Amino acid sequence: MKTSQVVIVGASLAGVRCAEALRRHGHKGPIELIGAESHRPYDRPPLSKQFLSGVADRDRLWLTRADTALADQDITHHSGATATSLELSTRTVHTTGGPFLFDSLVIATGTSVRRLPHAAGAPVFTLRTLDDAEALAPRLVEGARVVVVGAGFIGAEVASTARSKGCEVTVVEAAPVPLERQLGEAMGTACAALHERNGTRLIVGTGVASIETDGVHLADGSVIGADVIVVGIGVVPNTGWLEGSGVTVSDGVLCDATCRVVGAEASVVEGVVACGDVARWPNDRYGEEMRIEHWTNAVEMADHAAQSLLGGTDSFAPVPYFWSDQYSTKIQFFGRSTGFDEVRVVDGDPASGVGVALYRKGDLIVGALGLNRIKALMGYRPLLADGATWATALAHAGLAT
Repeated sequence: MKTSQVVIVGASLAGVRCAEALRRHGHKGPIELIGAESHRPYDRPPLSKQFLSGVADRDRLWLTRADTALADQDITHHSGATATSLELSTRTVHTTGGPFLFDSLVIATGTSVRRLPHAAGAPVFTLRTLDDAEALAPRLVEGARVVVVGAGFIGAEVASTARSKGCEVTVVEAAPVPLERQLGEAMGTACAALHERNGTRLIVGTGVASIETDGVHLADGSVIGADVIVVGIGVVPNTGWLEGSGVTVSDGVLCDATCRVVGAEASVVEGVVACGDVARWPNDRYGEEMRIEHWTNAVEMADHAAQSLLGGTDSFAPVPYFWSDQYSTKIQFFGRSTGFDEVRVVDGDPASGVGVALYRKGDLIVGALGLNRIKALMGYRPLLADGATWATALAHAGLAT
């Protein structure tokens, strides 16, 4: 396929990096990069932090150093073209900008934000796109009453930025412990303490009944007045355009271990791969299917998908990694925290905002969390990659079993 046409649907991080990887790994044919947004490809993590706070402008967001960077690699970027359907029989992607014929296809359409119903004319914002950030930023002024619905990573980062700009911030979380699904109860509680220490009010264990012009109405009957409301309650994969295409969709685009897309009767669709937030695949390292919505995974999976499209057969089995900057704390995590048997603090005290905690499953270390402990945490990455035992991890920390 080195002289065939590749169409990449999705011009965010995964799509752009996959296009660049195809060139890097030797693909000589045309590459058409299709993006729904009108902007040139940009990086999303700074939106909730540096860009929203005013520290960084647009020029700090672009994924390529110059406007011509993609064209210089003979990659054609089509902006403002939303994918509407896929016909595998004719190898055609239909978009609002017209049809695109392909020999090989990369699905990298990412995710869209979940939204709350019953917002009756209130100033409600979400944060996923550059347009979202540009609409929200001017509203975060000193003294503004900001209510953030959802205490996940995006919600917490928006709350942190709003506090840095002098806003009065309240975070509402339906779950009893923020980030419990990602980090477990104890470490979720430790991260939640960041809000209180930084003057943010945190309300947990109650959901939003409705959003009205007078503020946020909670399920317990209370009302929180607000000048600005930001909803950060998660995302959903952008797969609607694949309905009826023959591609298997199950909370994302289902792939095999090599990033090749699965179709009818669990067979691989020839010449079609997926990567980034939209892709679900079996990570052989952990023996489970996963779909990961983090920057590092998008970059690594994009490169692997490109190699698979060019004939590679290796499984994609990374040690997942994510980070979040909240207030003055950098939260980092390597590995998996699902189904763990024990979490143990081995350095400092995460509840104070500085420390390292390890996660055990059986007799293995499966995860490591660090709060403002970048160097210490990095020492556990090779242990996780090597499948080290719990005893080995504790020995690395200078502790006995």
